Amino acid sequence: MFSENDVKVLKAISVGPSDPQSIAEKLELKVEAVRASADALSERGLVNVTKSVEEIFSLTEEGRKYAHEGLPERNLLQSLGSGKPMSELKAPAHKIGLGWLRRKGWATIQGGEIKPLGSAPRGLDEEILEKLLAGPKSSADLDKKGLADLKSRGLVSSSKSKEWRYEITEEGKKCVSGGMDETAAQEMPPLTSDMIKTGQWIEKDGISYLEYLGSTYRPRPYDVTLAADRIIPGKKHPYQRLIDFMREIMLEMGFVEIKGQIVQSSFWNFDALFQPQDHPAREMQDTFYLDSLADIPDYTRVKEMHECGGAVGSTGWGGCWKPEVARQEVLRTHTTGVTIKYLAEHPEPPVKAFGIDRVYRREAIDATHTPEFEQLEGIVMDRDVTFSHLLGILKEFYAKMGFEEVRFRPGYFPYTEPSVEPEVFIDGLGWVELGGAGVFRKEVTAPFGIEHPVLAWGLGVSRVAMLKLGLKDLRLLYQSDIEWLRETPVSIKL
Repeated sequence: MFSENDVKVLKAISVGPSDPQSIAEKLELKVEAVRASADALSERGLVNVTKSVEEIFSLTEEGRKYAHEGLPERNLLQSLGSGKPMSELKAPAHKIGLGWLRRKGWATIQGGEIKPLGSAPRGLDEEILEKLLAGPKSSADLDKKGLADLKSRGLVSSSKSKEWRYEITEEGKKCVSGGMDETAAQEMPPLTSDMIKTGQWIEKDGISYLEYLGSTYRPRPYDVTLAADRIIPGKKHPYQRLIDFMREIMLEMGFVEIKGQIVQSSFWNFDALFQPQDHPAREMQDTFYLDSLADIPDYTRVKEMHECGGAVGSTGWGGCWKPEVARQEVLRTHTTGVTIKYLAEHPEPPVKAFGIDRVYRREAIDATHTPEFEQLEGIVMDRDVTFSHLLGILKEFYAKMGFEEVRFRPGYFPYTEPSVEPEVFIDGLGWVELGGAGVFRKEVTAPFGIEHPVLAWGLGVSRVAMLKLGLKDLRLLYQSDIEWLRETPVSIKL
């Protein structure tokens, strides 16, 4: 026995149409109804169903512009003649074109002049741009390397579409040629409470039917052993879950969360932390400097501390401390600048604060480095707190994070003394360093009237994430990799 839709769909497949959209248009049915009937026919061995995913590429706005006007490197090459001084290449398109000219081997730079090198045949990327100008194309019809180059330049975008193809089997052909009973039982409508209450279930030839209001219906059988369609629910990003988890731990331990500005003056980012103005950490390869100056507070005591050590028994760094250097604005390289500013505003104990925020450094991007990442930092300032209290707090924090074995080894940091580097034991990796900690030096606290010890520690949140999530590439935390996000279970133990 077949439902009315099953009969129509099988007959349609037998005479030609092989995709659900064409069959739906021909039979004036919904595409979903056609798919459901085809799947039912497939379970009975009457139809073969083939499902595939096709990636379709189209031009972005910039790609369409270059498809009309030509790629920047092609236009630049045509304007070179026998050569052109580099000083004349000032337009943004020239800078883009120059990089690709050299990458493609179309030109070279000699004595400050860019010169063409031989012929420059039409490239695969240019051919793809021309093809896509006529409309979107399947990735199967385009060169893979050319596509990869265009995709890396943001000149093409892609989308994926699912396709279904149906083919009638020999059993299906016999069924069609032998006649199909499409009147014995009607398509089962959505089951209602009235149908359950007043309908009658009867059995005939081992098959159950529902008689209701003078009509006979045959419910569609279901194979409960088949895999159901995968449901992909919305969920919080794994990295954000870890950050929230760490925040909860700090709040449970009695800390108050503090926030600060991304753009900081060098005064708070470096000078207030007793880092000399010629310290390597201030160099351009480590710090993002801005073309702006900030207002800074009264720096008399900070200047005195740097030059001669103030009244705390230090010798300072000597030299001449310059306020104009301290006024330079930077993207914060750590969250400690926020911490010392908060302490300067709250010099009286007790202070128990933490922050989880993003920091910025000039790093080459690879599997373990990014130019921006998150740090967690905590401080405790109170009467009579000691280095032993710091170690106890750290052991408690890491235990709550799920690291059962913790040890400490001596370390060095410019603004703490004594200093340690906490390490945790990871199965398969051994002892792994997770941050740094220490007691703020008096050279840091004295200029701001802070008279009591300050315990401080910090760690890179992304490093913890790599360990907890089992990652080998840090970039996954920041890329929109939908498959990785879907595959990472919410139940993973943090």
